[in-house]
Amino acid sequence: MLDKERLIPALPHAAQLPAIVEPLLRWYRYRARTLPWRETPTPYRIWLSEIMLQQTRVAAVIPYFTRFLEALPDVRALASVDDDRLMKLWQGLGYYSRARNLKKAAILIMEEYDGNIPLDFHALLSLPGIGRYTAAAISSIAGGAPIPAVDGNVLRVVTRLTLCREDVLKDSTKRLIETALQPCYTAGPSSSMLNQALMELGATVCVPNGLPHCARCPLMRLCLAYDAACPQDFPVKHAKKHRRQIKRTVLLIRWQDRIALKKRPAKGLLAGLYELPNLPGHSTQDEVVSFLHGQGYEISAIRPDRSARHIFTHVEWDMISFAIMLAPQSDPSSKTTAQNRYLWVSRQALAGSYSIPAAFQYFLPALS
Repeated sequence: MLDKERLIPALPHAAQLPAIVEPLLRWYRYRARTLPWRETPTPYRIWLSEIMLQQTRVAAVIPYFTRFLEALPDVRALASVDDDRLMKLWQGLGYYSRARNLKKAAILIMEEYDGNIPLDFHALLSLPGIGRYTAAAISSIAGGAPIPAVDGNVLRVVTRLTLCREDVLKDSTKRLIETALQPCYTAGPSSSMLNQALMELGATVCVPNGLPHCARCPLMRLCLAYDAACPQDFPVKHAKKHRRQIKRTVLLIRWQDRIALKKRPAKGLLAGLYELPNLPGHSTQDEVVSFLHGQGYEISAIRPDRSARHIFTHVEWDMISFAIMLAPQSDPSSKTTAQNRYLWVSRQALAGSYSIPAAFQYFLPALS
């Protein structure tokens, strides 16, 4: 059972929720998608898939999941992987702190649980990168614990079923839904199936961003939003704050067959990843030339190149770029550590060994 916390108000029409269990499980047995983490639902596979699926579509995750599992098949391999190798395996999924937390949690599992992922909800919550939803998903799907796992899909399904108008972006609303669903769960395989069935329904039938497929829904006759002809009014989300706008000037620097990279600081946005050199603001060509001359680099050619915009959760980067060729007779890689700001890599190494965040992927074609 979930922990007892401060008194949570009752969800309107929650009394009808136990009636969804039988038709939903029957539908799931015949309609569930075949997904690689469902084939062998071990704690490690469920954990990995749930972390990857945060902020990422199922179709996009599948090839990453397969590749990651081949490279790091268990907790021991994950705990001991080199950070650069881990970031390269994660490249393209974004939100790189998820991968760093995976490794941190794996190290703790090796140290405190002898390499065995705990299935207790509270023990899972104590691990880096694991919140209430992920802890409930691992505990129930891999261990059969009678705990609701409430993600965005489940919030959408339940708020439509019950005409709940609480803001689903608030943690208090998620707790409200957890509490309302709790009577539907019993220990064992049905708990695992019920959580997966609710997620599946939200992902494939009770969908966001458009009309849900109500005619295909096993819960149509139990859904108050369908009955009131207003499913698109749910879930309720209050407006998010505007993203901060930041301008950057990206430097696409080449010397012979080498490309300049720079490692980002160990903390902050895109921490520890490799980036293309860049400057704050939108610099003019003369300003870029002056900057590089000040670093001791000789330029043989420079021209403006492409621009791009990249959106993070709370920040938006508006980027311009310059393609720069250094003089062939200079050797920037031979400079002293104090002068040599950049790492000089081949195109092959750039593609195969270095994790380049999506924000800089727009500019890589210009370096080919």
